[in-house]
Amino acid sequence: MTSHPPGKIPVIGIGPDGLAGLTARSRELLTAAEMVFGSDAVLRLLPELTAERVGIGADLPEAVSKLRANLGRKRLAIVATGDPLFYGTARYLCEKVGAENFEVMPHVSSMQLAFARIKESWEDAYLTDLSTRSLDDAIDKIRIAETVGLFTSERYHPGRVAAELLGRGIDYFTAHVCENLGGKDERITRGDLSDIRDMRFDPLNILILKRKPNRPDRPRAARLRRFGNPDEVFAQTRPKTGLITQAEVRSVALSQLDLHPGGVFWDVGAGSGSVAIEAAGLVAPGPAYAIEQDPADYHLIVANAETFGVMNVKPVSGTAPEVFAGLPPPDAVFVGGNGGEVARLLEACFAALRPGGRLVTNVGTVEMLTATYAVLKRLAGGVEVLLMNLSRGVEQLEALRFEAVNPTFLLRVQKPAPDWVV
Repeated sequence: MTSHPPGKIPVIGIGPDGLAGLTARSRELLTAAEMVFGSDAVLRLLPELTAERVGIGADLPEAVSKLRANLGRKRLAIVATGDPLFYGTARYLCEKVGAENFEVMPHVSSMQLAFARIKESWEDAYLTDLSTRSLDDAIDKIRIAETVGLFTSERYHPGRVAAELLGRGIDYFTAHVCENLGGKDERITRGDLSDIRDMRFDPLNILILKRKPNRPDRPRAARLRRFGNPDEVFAQTRPKTGLITQAEVRSVALSQLDLHPGGVFWDVGAGSGSVAIEAAGLVAPGPAYAIEQDPADYHLIVANAETFGVMNVKPVSGTAPEVFAGLPPPDAVFVGGNGGEVARLLEACFAALRPGGRLVTNVGTVEMLTATYAVLKRLAGGVEVLLMNLSRGVEQLEALRFEAVNPTFLLRVQKPAPDWVV
Protein backbone atom coordinates (compact mmCIF):
# COMPACT_ATOMS: atom_id res chain seq x y z
CA MET A 1 0.00 0.00 0.00
CA THR A 2 1.28 3.46 -0.85
CA SER A 3 2.39 5.85 1.86
CA HIS A 4 1.02 8.77 -0.11
CA PRO A 5 -1.15 10.96 2.21
CA PRO A 6 -4.75 11.62 1.14
CA GLY A 7 -4.16 15.37 1.21
CA LYS A 8 -1.44 15.36 -1.45
CA ILE A 9 -2.50 15.01 -5.10
CA PRO A 10 -0.08 13.33 -7.51
CA VAL A 11 -0.10 14.75 -11.04
CA ILE A 12 1.23 11.95 -13.21
CA GLY A 13 2.45 12.23 -16.77
CA ILE A 14 1.27 9.35 -18.98
CA GLY A 15 2.68 8.04 -22.24
CA PRO A 16 0.83 6.16 -24.99
CA ASP A 17 1.64 2.86 -23.26
CA GLY A 18 -0.36 3.82 -20.16
CA LEU A 19 0.52 2.11 -16.89
CA ALA A 20 3.26 0.03 -18.49
CA GLY A 21 5.41 3.10 -19.14
CA LEU A 22 5.26 4.47 -15.58
CA THR A 23 7.72 4.12 -12.73
CA ALA A 24 6.78 1.73 -9.93
CA ARG A 25 5.92 4.62 -7.61
CA SER A 26 3.70 6.35 -10.17
CA ARG A 27 1.84 3.09 -10.84
CA GLU A 28 1.41 2.50 -7.11
CA LEU A 29 -0.01 5.99 -6.52
CA LEU A 30 -2.33 5.73 -9.48
CA THR A 31 -3.73 2.29 -8.70
CA ALA A 32 -4.31 3.34 -5.07
CA ALA A 33 -6.30 6.44 -6.03
CA GLU A 34 -10.04 6.54 -5.38
CA MET A 35 -10.69 9.33 -7.89
CA VAL A 36 -8.65 9.92 -11.05
CA PHE A 37 -8.97 13.20 -12.98
CA GLY A 38 -7.94 13.55 -16.61
CA SER A 39 -9.09 14.17 -20.16
CA ASP A 40 -11.13 11.44 -21.83
CA ALA A 41 -8.24 10.71 -24.20
CA VAL A 42 -5.80 10.12 -21.34
CA LEU A 43 -8.23 8.12 -19.23
CA ARG A 44 -8.76 5.75 -22.17
CA LEU A 45 -5.07 4.85 -21.89
CA LEU A 46 -5.72 3.45 -18.39
CA PRO A 47 -8.42 0.76 -18.74
CA GLU A 48 -7.01 -1.15 -15.72
CA LEU A 49 -8.00 1.50 -13.19
CA THR A 50 -11.01 0.78 -10.98
CA ALA A 51 -11.15 4.25 -9.42
CA GLU A 52 -13.92 6.76 -10.13
CA ARG A 53 -13.05 8.65 -13.31
CA VAL A 54 -13.57 12.41 -13.49
CA GLY A 55 -13.20 13.95 -16.92
CA ILE A 56 -11.39 17.27 -17.27
CA GLY A 57 -12.82 19.12 -20.22
CA ALA A 58 -13.34 22.73 -21.18
CA ASP A 59 -14.99 23.56 -17.85
CA LEU A 60 -11.85 23.82 -15.72
CA PRO A 61 -13.58 25.60 -12.80
CA GLU A 62 -15.77 22.50 -12.38
CA ALA A 63 -12.65 20.32 -12.06
CA VAL A 64 -11.24 22.75 -9.50
CA SER A 65 -14.46 22.56 -7.50
CA LYS A 66 -14.39 18.74 -7.42
CA LEU A 67 -10.72 18.69 -6.43
CA ARG A 68 -11.34 21.09 -3.56
CA ALA A 69 -14.39 19.17 -2.39
CA ASN A 70 -12.45 15.89 -2.17
CA LEU A 71 -9.03 17.19 -1.12
CA GLY A 72 -8.00 15.43 2.11
CA ARG A 73 -11.04 13.16 2.03
CA LYS A 74 -10.18 10.76 -0.77
CA ARG A 75 -7.05 9.59 -2.47
CA LEU A 76 -6.92 11.70 -5.63
CA ALA A 77 -4.74 11.60 -8.72
CA ILE A 78 -4.54 13.62 -11.92
CA VAL A 79 -3.24 12.17 -15.18
CA ALA A 80 -2.04 14.08 -18.24
CA THR A 81 -0.03 13.31 -21.33
CA GLY A 82 3.73 13.82 -21.13
CA ASP A 83 4.84 16.65 -18.87
CA PRO A 84 1.71 17.91 -17.05
CA LEU A 85 3.20 21.39 -16.60
CA PHE A 86 4.13 21.80 -20.27
CA TYR A 87 1.11 23.46 -21.90
CA GLY A 88 -1.12 21.36 -19.68
CA THR A 89 -4.03 22.07 -17.35
CA ALA A 90 -1.84 21.23 -14.33
CA ARG A 91 -0.57 24.82 -14.25
CA TYR A 92 -4.11 26.11 -13.97
CA LEU A 93 -5.08 23.56 -11.31
CA CYS A 94 -1.97 24.30 -9.23
CA GLU A 95 -2.73 28.01 -9.38
CA LYS A 96 -6.37 27.62 -8.35
CA VAL A 97 -6.09 24.84 -5.77
CA GLY A 98 -2.62 25.68 -4.44
CA ALA A 99 0.69 24.31 -5.66
CA GLU A 100 1.47 23.01 -2.17
CA ASN A 101 -1.31 20.43 -2.59
CA PHE A 102 0.30 18.72 -5.58
CA GLU A 103 3.23 16.50 -6.44
CA VAL A 104 4.12 16.48 -10.14
CA MET A 105 5.64 13.40 -11.77
CA PRO A 106 6.40 14.22 -15.42
CA HIS A 107 6.68 11.81 -18.31
CA VAL A 108 8.55 12.60 -21.52
CA SER A 109 6.59 15.40 -23.20
CA SER A 110 4.90 14.39 -26.44
CA MET A 111 6.30 17.61 -27.94
CA GLN A 112 9.82 16.61 -26.89
CA LEU A 113 9.28 13.14 -28.32
CA ALA A 114 7.93 14.53 -31.60
CA PHE A 115 11.01 16.69 -32.17
CA ALA A 116 13.22 13.72 -31.31
CA ARG A 117 11.41 11.62 -33.91
CA ILE A 118 12.09 14.09 -36.73
CA LYS A 119 15.60 14.77 -35.37
CA GLU A 120 15.16 18.54 -35.02
CA SER A 121 16.03 20.84 -32.11
CA TRP A 122 13.14 22.57 -30.38
CA GLU A 123 15.08 25.07 -28.27
CA ASP A 124 14.24 28.03 -30.56
CA ALA A 125 10.87 26.79 -31.79
CA TYR A 126 7.59 28.67 -31.34
CA LEU A 127 5.35 26.31 -29.35
CA THR A 128 1.67 26.67 -28.55
CA ASP A 129 -1.44 24.67 -27.72
CA LEU A 130 -4.39 25.06 -30.10
CA SER A 131 -6.76 23.53 -27.57
CA THR A 132 -6.45 26.63 -25.38
CA ARG A 133 -6.09 29.39 -27.99
CA SER A 134 -7.30 30.06 -31.50
CA LEU A 135 -5.13 29.79 -34.58
CA ASP A 136 -5.85 33.48 -35.33
CA ASP A 137 -4.07 34.43 -32.10
CA ALA A 138 -0.97 32.48 -33.08
CA ILE A 139 -0.86 33.16 -36.81
CA ASP A 140 1.51 36.15 -36.77
CA LYS A 141 4.10 34.29 -34.67
CA ILE A 142 3.81 31.21 -36.87
CA ARG A 143 4.30 33.41 -39.95
CA ILE A 144 7.78 34.60 -38.91
CA ALA A 145 9.04 31.47 -37.09
CA GLU A 146 11.71 29.12 -38.36
CA THR A 147 10.25 26.17 -36.48
CA VAL A 148 6.78 25.68 -34.98
CA GLY A 149 5.45 22.99 -32.64
CA LEU A 150 1.66 22.76 -32.26
CA PHE A 151 -0.48 20.73 -29.90
CA THR A 152 -3.45 20.31 -32.21
CA SER A 153 -7.07 19.92 -31.13
CA GLU A 154 -10.35 18.55 -32.42
CA ARG A 155 -11.16 22.00 -33.80
CA TYR A 156 -7.69 22.77 -35.13
CA HIS A 157 -6.59 19.41 -36.50
CA PRO A 158 -3.57 19.27 -38.87
CA GLY A 159 -5.70 19.42 -42.01
CA ARG A 160 -7.50 22.55 -40.90
CA VAL A 161 -4.27 24.21 -39.73
CA ALA A 162 -2.72 23.53 -43.14
CA ALA A 163 -5.77 24.92 -44.94
CA GLU A 164 -5.83 28.06 -42.77
CA LEU A 165 -2.13 28.73 -43.32
CA LEU A 166 -2.36 28.22 -47.07
CA GLY A 167 -5.37 30.50 -47.19
CA ARG A 168 -3.20 33.26 -45.70
CA GLY A 169 -0.38 32.74 -48.19
CA ILE A 170 1.81 30.85 -45.69
CA ASP A 171 3.01 28.03 -47.93
CA TYR A 172 6.68 27.90 -47.03
CA PHE A 173 6.70 25.21 -44.30
CA THR A 174 7.38 21.50 -44.44
CA ALA A 175 4.91 19.75 -42.14
CA HIS A 176 5.53 16.76 -39.86
CA VAL A 177 2.49 15.14 -38.25
CA CYS A 178 3.52 12.84 -35.40
CA GLU A 179 0.71 10.49 -34.32
CA ASN A 180 0.41 8.17 -31.29
CA LEU A 181 4.02 8.72 -30.28
CA GLY A 182 5.43 5.78 -28.34
CA GLY A 183 2.49 3.54 -29.22
CA LYS A 184 2.26 0.50 -31.47
CA ASP A 185 0.49 2.54 -34.16
CA GLU A 186 2.96 5.45 -34.11
CA ARG A 187 3.17 7.21 -37.47
CA ILE A 188 5.20 10.16 -38.77
CA THR A 189 3.88 11.90 -41.90
CA ARG A 190 6.06 14.43 -43.72
CA GLY A 191 4.98 16.67 -46.58
CA ASP A 192 4.02 20.12 -47.77
CA LEU A 193 1.04 21.85 -46.21
CA SER A 194 -0.88 21.15 -49.41
CA ASP A 195 -0.16 17.43 -48.94
CA ILE A 196 -1.60 17.15 -45.43
CA ARG A 197 -4.53 19.53 -45.96
CA ASP A 198 -6.92 16.74 -46.98
CA MET A 199 -5.46 13.93 -44.88
CA ARG A 200 -6.96 12.52 -41.68
CA PHE A 201 -4.93 11.83 -38.55
CA ASP A 202 -5.46 10.29 -35.13
CA PRO A 203 -6.54 12.89 -32.54
CA LEU A 204 -3.35 12.22 -30.53
CA ASN A 205 -0.88 14.09 -32.70
CA ILE A 206 1.72 16.84 -32.73
CA LEU A 207 2.16 19.10 -35.77
CA ILE A 208 5.68 20.44 -36.41
CA LEU A 209 6.31 23.05 -39.10
CA LYS A 210 9.81 23.65 -40.45
CA ARG A 211 10.47 26.67 -42.66
CA LYS A 212 11.92 25.79 -46.05
CA PRO A 213 15.39 27.19 -46.85
CA ASN A 214 15.67 30.73 -48.23
CA ARG A 215 12.01 31.58 -47.83
CA PRO A 216 11.40 35.16 -46.58
CA ASP A 217 8.85 36.28 -44.04
CA ARG A 218 5.60 36.93 -45.81
CA PRO A 219 3.27 39.59 -44.45
CA ARG A 220 -0.49 39.19 -44.29
CA ALA A 221 -2.05 40.40 -47.54
CA ALA A 222 -5.53 41.14 -46.22
CA ARG A 223 -7.09 43.17 -43.41
CA LEU A 224 -4.33 45.77 -43.52
CA ARG A 225 -4.90 48.95 -41.54
CA ARG A 226 -4.30 52.46 -42.79
CA PHE A 227 -1.64 52.86 -40.10
CA GLY A 228 -0.60 51.12 -36.89
CA ASN A 229 -0.36 47.70 -38.54
CA PRO A 230 1.14 44.93 -36.36
CA ASP A 231 4.90 44.64 -36.72
CA GLU A 232 4.62 41.08 -38.05
CA VAL A 233 2.79 42.06 -41.25
CA PHE A 234 5.96 43.71 -42.58
CA ALA A 235 8.59 41.51 -44.18
CA GLN A 236 11.83 41.88 -42.23
CA THR A 237 15.40 40.70 -42.66
CA ARG A 238 16.75 38.25 -40.11
CA PRO A 239 18.30 38.82 -37.61
CA LYS A 240 16.70 42.30 -37.65
CA THR A 241 13.19 40.92 -37.11
CA GLY A 242 11.55 42.88 -34.31
CA LEU A 243 13.70 46.00 -34.79
CA ILE A 244 11.17 47.99 -36.84
CA THR A 245 9.39 50.96 -35.31
CA GLN A 246 6.72 49.32 -33.16
CA ALA A 247 3.10 49.67 -34.24
CA GLU A 248 2.03 51.89 -31.34
CA VAL A 249 5.14 54.08 -31.58
CA ARG A 250 4.66 54.31 -35.34
CA SER A 251 1.08 55.51 -34.88
CA VAL A 252 2.06 58.26 -32.45
CA ALA A 253 5.00 59.32 -34.63
CA LEU A 254 2.71 59.67 -37.66
CA SER A 255 0.42 61.87 -35.59
CA GLN A 256 3.33 64.06 -34.53
CA LEU A 257 4.48 64.40 -38.15
CA ASP A 258 1.12 66.03 -39.01
CA LEU A 259 1.01 64.67 -42.55
CA HIS A 260 -1.30 66.10 -45.21
CA PRO A 261 -2.34 64.95 -48.71
CA GLY A 262 0.10 66.21 -51.34
CA GLY A 263 2.96 66.67 -48.89
CA VAL A 264 6.49 65.33 -49.31
CA PHE A 265 7.68 62.85 -46.68
CA TRP A 266 11.12 61.40 -45.94
CA ASP A 267 11.78 58.27 -43.89
CA VAL A 268 15.53 58.33 -43.19
CA GLY A 269 16.98 54.98 -42.12
CA ALA A 270 13.77 53.32 -43.27
CA GLY A 271 14.70 49.68 -42.58
CA SER A 272 11.82 47.57 -43.90
CA GLY A 273 9.86 50.74 -44.66
CA SER A 274 7.03 50.46 -42.14
CA VAL A 275 6.86 54.20 -41.38
CA ALA A 276 7.21 55.28 -45.03
CA ILE A 277 4.55 52.82 -46.18
CA GLU A 278 1.97 53.98 -43.64
CA ALA A 279 2.91 57.63 -44.19
CA ALA A 280 2.39 57.14 -47.93
CA GLY A 281 -1.31 56.61 -47.39
CA LEU A 282 -1.52 59.91 -45.51
CA VAL A 283 0.43 62.09 -47.98
CA ALA A 284 -0.95 60.60 -51.21
CA PRO A 285 -0.78 61.71 -53.94
CA GLY A 286 2.45 63.21 -52.56
CA PRO A 287 5.57 61.01 -52.41
CA ALA A 288 6.98 59.15 -49.40
CA TYR A 289 10.73 58.62 -49.79
CA ALA A 290 12.15 55.60 -47.93
CA ILE A 291 15.91 56.15 -47.63
CA GLU A 292 17.96 53.07 -46.70
CA GLN A 293 21.64 52.19 -47.14
CA ASP A 294 21.31 48.42 -46.52
CA PRO A 295 20.67 46.69 -49.90
CA ALA A 296 18.73 43.84 -48.26
CA ASP A 297 16.39 46.25 -46.48
CA TYR A 298 15.98 48.28 -49.67
CA HIS A 299 14.50 45.23 -51.40
CA LEU A 300 12.20 44.65 -48.43
CA ILE A 301 10.86 48.19 -48.80
CA VAL A 302 9.99 47.40 -52.40
CA ALA A 303 8.29 44.14 -51.42
CA ASN A 304 6.35 45.69 -48.53
CA ALA A 305 5.17 48.61 -50.65
CA GLU A 306 3.88 46.12 -53.21
CA THR A 307 2.08 44.13 -50.52
CA PHE A 308 0.39 47.26 -49.17
CA GLY A 309 -0.42 48.50 -52.66
CA VAL A 310 1.05 51.97 -52.09
CA MET A 311 2.39 53.31 -55.38
CA ASN A 312 3.73 56.59 -53.99
CA VAL A 313 6.48 55.02 -51.87
CA LYS A 314 9.84 55.93 -53.41
CA PRO A 315 12.65 53.65 -52.17
CA VAL A 316 16.06 55.34 -52.22
CA SER A 317 19.20 53.23 -51.89
CA GLY A 318 22.10 55.22 -50.48
CA THR A 319 23.73 56.80 -47.48
CA ALA A 320 22.20 59.79 -45.73
CA PRO A 321 22.72 62.68 -45.93
CA GLU A 322 24.59 62.33 -49.25
CA VAL A 323 21.45 61.20 -51.11
CA PHE A 324 19.39 64.22 -49.95
CA ALA A 325 20.65 66.41 -52.81
CA GLY A 326 18.52 64.63 -55.40
CA LEU A 327 15.27 64.71 -53.43
CA PRO A 328 12.55 67.38 -53.20
CA PRO A 329 12.48 69.29 -49.89
CA PRO A 330 10.29 67.48 -47.34
CA ASP A 331 7.32 68.74 -45.35
CA ALA A 332 8.02 66.09 -42.72
CA VAL A 333 10.93 63.81 -41.88
CA PHE A 334 11.12 60.74 -39.68
CA VAL A 335 14.61 59.68 -38.61
CA GLY A 336 15.31 56.15 -37.43
CA GLY A 337 18.48 54.11 -37.03
CA ASN A 338 20.56 57.25 -36.64
CA GLY A 339 23.52 55.40 -35.08
CA GLY A 340 26.65 57.29 -34.09
CA GLU A 341 26.47 60.25 -36.51
CA VAL A 342 23.37 61.72 -34.90
CA ALA A 343 24.43 65.38 -35.08
CA ARG A 344 25.42 65.37 -38.77
CA LEU A 345 22.30 63.48 -39.83
CA LEU A 346 19.83 65.57 -37.83
CA GLU A 347 21.43 68.81 -38.95
CA ALA A 348 21.12 67.77 -42.60
CA CYS A 349 17.50 66.65 -42.16
CA PHE A 350 16.53 69.87 -40.40
CA ALA A 351 18.26 71.97 -43.05
CA ALA A 352 16.38 70.13 -45.81
CA LEU A 353 12.97 70.74 -44.21
CA ARG A 354 10.67 73.32 -45.77
CA PRO A 355 9.73 76.20 -43.45
CA GLY A 356 7.09 74.97 -41.02
CA GLY A 357 8.16 71.36 -41.58
CA ARG A 358 8.20 68.74 -38.83
CA LEU A 359 11.00 66.38 -37.81
CA VAL A 360 10.38 63.38 -35.55
CA THR A 361 12.96 60.86 -34.42
CA ASN A 362 12.77 57.69 -32.35
CA VAL A 363 15.59 56.59 -30.02
CA GLY A 364 15.77 53.68 -27.62
CA THR A 365 18.51 54.50 -25.09
CA VAL A 366 19.10 57.26 -22.57
CA GLU A 367 22.49 57.99 -24.16
CA MET A 368 20.93 58.52 -27.58
CA LEU A 369 18.15 60.60 -26.01
CA THR A 370 20.72 62.94 -24.44
CA ALA A 371 22.70 63.35 -27.67
CA THR A 372 19.61 63.76 -29.86
CA TYR A 373 17.93 66.21 -27.53
CA ALA A 374 21.04 68.42 -27.42
CA VAL A 375 21.25 68.59 -31.23
CA LEU A 376 17.56 69.31 -31.75
CA LYS A 377 17.55 71.90 -28.95
CA ARG A 378 20.35 73.73 -30.69
CA LEU A 379 18.64 73.55 -34.08
CA ALA A 380 15.04 74.39 -33.21
CA GLY A 381 14.99 75.81 -29.71
CA GLY A 382 12.01 73.85 -28.41
CA VAL A 383 11.87 70.05 -28.42
CA GLU A 384 8.83 67.92 -27.61
CA VAL A 385 9.91 64.70 -25.91
CA LEU A 386 7.66 61.71 -25.31
CA LEU A 387 8.59 58.61 -23.31
CA MET A 388 6.51 55.64 -24.41
CA ASN A 389 6.07 52.70 -22.02
CA LEU A 390 3.86 50.04 -23.57
CA SER A 391 2.53 46.71 -22.36
CA ARG A 392 0.51 44.36 -24.53
CA GLY A 393 -2.20 42.14 -23.08
CA VAL A 394 -1.70 38.37 -23.42
CA GLU A 395 -4.28 35.76 -22.45
CA GLN A 396 -3.03 32.78 -20.48
CA LEU A 397 -5.76 30.24 -19.78
CA GLU A 398 -8.40 32.34 -17.98
CA ALA A 399 -5.99 35.08 -16.88
CA LEU A 400 -4.94 38.29 -18.61
CA ARG A 401 -1.34 39.38 -18.17
CA PHE A 402 0.76 42.08 -19.81
CA GLU A 403 4.07 41.78 -21.64
CA ALA A 404 6.18 44.95 -21.53
CA VAL A 405 7.64 46.42 -24.72
CA ASN A 406 11.03 48.10 -24.40
CA PRO A 407 10.61 51.81 -23.54
CA THR A 408 11.33 54.25 -26.37
CA PHE A 409 11.58 58.01 -26.85
CA LEU A 410 10.00 60.19 -29.53
CA LEU A 411 11.43 63.68 -30.11
CA ARG A 412 9.70 66.29 -32.28
CA VAL A 413 10.73 69.71 -33.57
CA GLN A 414 9.21 72.11 -36.08
CA LYS A 415 11.16 74.39 -38.38
CA PRO A 416 10.10 78.04 -38.07
CA ALA A 417 8.24 79.59 -40.98
CA PRO A 418 9.51 82.95 -42.34
CA ASP A 419 6.76 84.94 -40.63
CA TRP A 420 7.38 83.38 -37.22
CA VAL A 421 8.97 85.53 -34.55
CA VAL A 422 12.04 83.73 -33.40
